[in-house]
Amino acid sequence: MDKPYTDTREHLLATGEAIILGKGFAAVGLAEILSSAGVPKGSFYHYFRSKEGFGVEMLERYFAQYAHQLQHLIVDRCELSARDRLLAYFGGWIDRQCDMPSQSCLAVKLAGEVSDLSEPMREALSRGMTRVIEKFAACLRDGVLDGSILTDQAPEQLAANLYAFWVGSALLAKVQHSAEPMKLALIQSKHMLSGEQSAGNH
Repeated sequence: MDKPYTDTREHLLATGEAIILGKGFAAVGLAEILSSAGVPKGSFYHYFRSKEGFGVEMLERYFAQYAHQLQHLIVDRCELSARDRLLAYFGGWIDRQCDMPSQSCLAVKLAGEVSDLSEPMREALSRGMTRVIEKFAACLRDGVLDGSILTDQAPEQLAANLYAFWVGSALLAKVQHSAEPMKLALIQSKHMLSGEQSAGNH
């Protein structure tokens, strides 16, 4: 009896995420999500109390999936050094930006929009971003141990700096319709992982 509930809820969240990733949160009405999902309005309120509540659960779902992916990509891939794992991840972020510039990252898409619009959604974003930074920090600790990462910063501090740097670069890439800011971020990240503060330090 639980399976239909789980499937419908998941279907609504997946459908809503795909639409919101392209248009933003405020621009998308429940009618569009329900029509695309083929779910009646009454059923929506069986799963979610409001559009805002839907937004919170959508973000929690997104970050849970993202954290799982990061665990595989930058924490568990023991066949690569920690430095190579991080750089491969950043390279993949650039590739996604080039392939789908309007749909590259839900966190980047919504961070500026909903932080002032909804406190519960802002808190969901904050929790989710903290999870991402924690995965970065775990990888960085491995890198210090395997000798592939050189830094005077604590792993947690460097992780926060790297994530902030990449989120900012992704925002610039969206504004400029160019992957160039992220390509520059990759160059800078290589220096940061080598204990250098900028591309001008050798």
